[in-house]
Amino acid sequence: MATNRELHSKETGRLIAADKVEGTNVYNPSGDKLGSIENVMIDKTSGKVAYAVMSFGGFLGVGDSHHPLPWQVLTYDTDQGGYVVNLDKKSLEGAPSYRTDEKVNWEDESWGKRVHDYYQVPPFWV
Repeated sequence: MATNRELHSKETGRLIAADKVEGTNVYNPSGDKLGSIENVMIDKTSGKVAYAVMSFGGFLGVGDSHHPLPWQVLTYDTDQGGYVVNLDKKSLEGAPSYRTDEKVNWEDESWGKRVHDYYQVPPFWV
């Protein structure tokens, strides 16, 4: 059982530890579960959270696709106990993604721009 001190070191009113974000469910506005956050990508220079990588589909980790969601498209919903993104499953199927066995070049700004353009938000590096 977590102590009060441990909880305070992992989450406050405005801050949350990355390991608490990982595993958090992601929903659409209708309340349908789309996936869960498997990783958080942080820009080393600015300290900004760039992406929350969401695992989508598959069964027991097999056949999953990984969707880098720009952090600014996520809203935390305390009632849901998870993040909400304004997408439905059909839109998500067309979103930039990669499979577990694919290598992603996170440094490729054209790839990053494609992700941000899809979600219609400015890139984190501007």
